[in-house]
Amino acid sequence: MISVIITAYKEPKTIWRAIEQVVANNLWDYEIIVCAPDEETLNVAKSYQENNNKVRTLTDPWKGKPVALNMVFKEAKWEILVLTDWDVYIENNAIIKLVEKLKDKNTWIVTWRPVPTNSRDNMMWYWAHLLTETWAHRIRSELDTQGRFLSCSWYLMAMKSWIIDRIPEDALSDDAIISNMIYNAWYRTWYVPEAIVNVKFPTSFSDWIKQKKRSAGWYNQMKSLIYTKDEMRSFTKEASKVLRVFAYPKNFLEYIRTILLIFARLYLWIRIFIDINILKKDFNKVWVRIESTK
Repeated sequence: MISVIITAYKEPKTIWRAIEQVVANNLWDYEIIVCAPDEETLNVAKSYQENNNKVRTLTDPWKGKPVALNMVFKEAKWEILVLTDWDVYIENNAIIKLVEKLKDKNTWIVTWRPVPTNSRDNMMWYWAHLLTETWAHRIRSELDTQGRFLSCSWYLMAMKSWIIDRIPEDALSDDAIISNMIYNAWYRTWYVPEAIVNVKFPTSFSDWIKQKKRSAGWYNQMKSLIYTKDEMRSFTKEASKVLRVFAYPKNFLEYIRTILLIFARLYLWIRIFIDINILKKDFNKVWVRIESTK
């Protein structure tokens, strides 16, 4: 019934834990597909497969994540696809909560609630808490209540397999592309805040910029790849809701860090525009590995 897809790259030390997290959700009929380009990661998954025949592996052709996903979509057996990553901590029953929502015949894709594993003691970690609470959680809750577009996240999402079988191979952010393709086909996305995934966020500003480029930079691709009527992530969307972030800080230092975040986001959007529209950087130059989140 459920095909869980885990994509990874050079993660022999963490892929076992990623598989274990899925198994710990106590799913019924399921398969786990580990897709990676490197033998080290695949060998660990194959060793797990020796004790659990529900696990299988596919070799990523190393032509970009969208190409790998298109291959996995064809190979998946079951009617529900659960997409996740190797470097997050899925709480027990989070997958089940998403799948339960998909039992509704009018529900086609569902997404989760991010919670930082970091404390809010320093500036970078405080930014993670502020953004996940005031943007990722609160805005998704509002959009879900209104039945409007909201963007899913690759860290954990679930959808009915027939709804999409291929995405553009040069997509900068595959989860955003999938969200928009489904929305443009007049299918609603649902938010399940009870499905919690703990995420480790960047510890340095340079890594923060790299991560946010790939999670927000898809907006600059959207007009050339897919026409979208509404965007959850864009400069104008953020600017229109900037005042709400000032309800989050608890002390003077956090107010200062909130102001710095606003300038950092402005810098981010300028960098995204320059990299994609002026410098014309290709997919592989924009999409880079972020070590401090591992």
